Amino acid sequence: MDVGYRIRPAQAADVAAVCGIEGAVFSDPWSARDFRECAASGVPFLIAEQGGIVVGYAVAHQAADEGEILNLGVAPSHQRRGVGRVLVEGLMALLADRGAREVYLEVRESNAAARRLYQHVGFREVGRRPGYYRRPVEDAVILRTSISAETRRA
Repeated sequence: MDVGYRIRPAQAADVAAVCGIEGAVFSDPWSARDFRECAASGVPFLIAEQGGIVVGYAVAHQAADEGEILNLGVAPSHQRRGVGRVLVEGLMALLADRGAREVYLEVRESNAAARRLYQHVGFREVGRRPGYYRRPVEDAVILRTSISAETRRA
């Protein structure tokens, strides 16, 4: 695992770098407009940077006591170095601070690396959405975890 990643809230100035990563790692990427709206809306949107360069990002949403991780991307050159895990843990802490007790997400069935990451931080499969993803069409695996009382107090 690399050290030296700074995790911080996203800003509008980060959108171009985030879109660069998004386009490199997803076959059906979010638009710049999507990310600008997230940055402006106050949803949990974190950036991982190293040496002033954006190397990852994560976006979530929260309603009542449930959170949902909407998007997580790590630059290919920084994958498998702990960036995704730190971003997920950061989102979980933000969601806990906002009152979330459970967090959900969808992940491509074939995305074994992401599924291992989420399993490692406590997510478990609770369902599927057939044909959820486009380009290519693929099922989504729905994952869920509970936020512990310790996380809520941290």
